[in-house]
Amino acid sequence: MNAECKILNTNTEHCLPTDFRASHHVHVLVRRGLMSFSDGRTDFRAEAGDFVIWQMSNNIQNVQYSNDFEADFLIVAPEFLQHFNPEMKWATKGYVFIRLHPVFTLAATDLELINADFDLFRSRGGNADNLFQRDIVGRVLQIFLFDLWQIVRHSLSAMNVSDNASQQFFRFLNLVQTHVVTQRGVAFYADKMCISAKYLSQLCREVTNLPPTTWIGYFATFEIISRLDNPALSLTEIADEMQFSSLQFFSRYVKSNLGVSPSEYRGR
Repeated sequence: MNAECKILNTNTEHCLPTDFRASHHVHVLVRRGLMSFSDGRTDFRAEAGDFVIWQMSNNIQNVQYSNDFEADFLIVAPEFLQHFNPEMKWATKGYVFIRLHPVFTLAATDLELINADFDLFRSRGGNADNLFQRDIVGRVLQIFLFDLWQIVRHSLSAMNVSDNASQQFFRFLNLVQTHVVTQRGVAFYADKMCISAKYLSQLCREVTNLPPTTWIGYFATFEIISRLDNPALSLTEIADEMQFSSLQFFSRYVKSNLGVSPSEYRGR
């Protein structure tokens, strides 16, 4: 199975979720026993039937497992998730919610969904000879993400009416989603919100521990990838549509966010 996105079992593969927390997002379905950890502010505990998500930006520490601990877990490289992310609005809400609530107990119907998705990863992820294997696994990841957002949909919807900081943060995200094709500067969004760029930075860090430039970059990269995946658009056309000052600046921006140049991305 693609190492960018792979299902593992603690007993079968003789590994633990902590082995991958520095290089992948980790989604843990606890089958047996207990695990505990901290994000530096809150202590968490998960047992059989619980689902745990460690995002790479989380400060996961003090991880402990019971002697009988067993889990299936999905590891996803950040670049792979970025490429196959099917939707930004729910993905962003999910990111914030999961950052604050990395452990949740699955209802019986939700457990069936996750089990079905993990089985699908196993059945469709093992054919390395398939020319379209990476895309197949990516589509399975998209199904998993839609199911995950469905599971936490009520909690995500409630985030729209949470405290003032969250309301302002999601207003910022809505503005980014609307304008990011042509506007990627923090000052533009701070001005739209009638606040200073410094306050916007403090706001984003308070809610997510990430600066506004990271969120702008997420949305901009989503738009760039959708255009790079369209062979009818030339690189010059994409750069012009997104109002980059030059093709060279567009290439530098893509490389800083994707790790490869636009041409290299299309070549892969």
